[in-house]
Amino acid sequence: QVQLVESGGGLVQPGGSLRLSCAASGSISSGYTMAWYRQAPGKQRELVAAITGDTITNYANSAKGRFTISRDNAKNTVSLQMNSLKPEDTAIYYCNYPRLGAWGQGTQVTVSS
Repeated sequence: QVQLVESGGGLVQPGGSLRLSCAASGSISSGYTMAWYRQAPGKQRELVAAITGDTITNYANSAKGRFTISRDNAKNTVSLQMNSLKPEDTAIYYCNYPRLGAWGQGTQVTVSS
């Protein structure tokens, strides 16, 4: 059983940055994929970024060049550094551990002036 808890969301102006963190209560195998998804109002949940191992990453086109996913296996955390934020990045961001189908409760990110 793994529980995921996200933190780091908030209100930021366009062009600003936020760093989201996801802490896992159970043991996350370093070889398995961890991912960040987001869901904007009225839209389907979509993949933002994923990391397998320490270096294999995958990003949505909308996130490439602006977002960076990383993990700290010793601390059982996965992070999402988001730069150059845009209003269209506004959404609830969820941490996901696909191997066990685990989801966090989500953290709200709002990009607005």
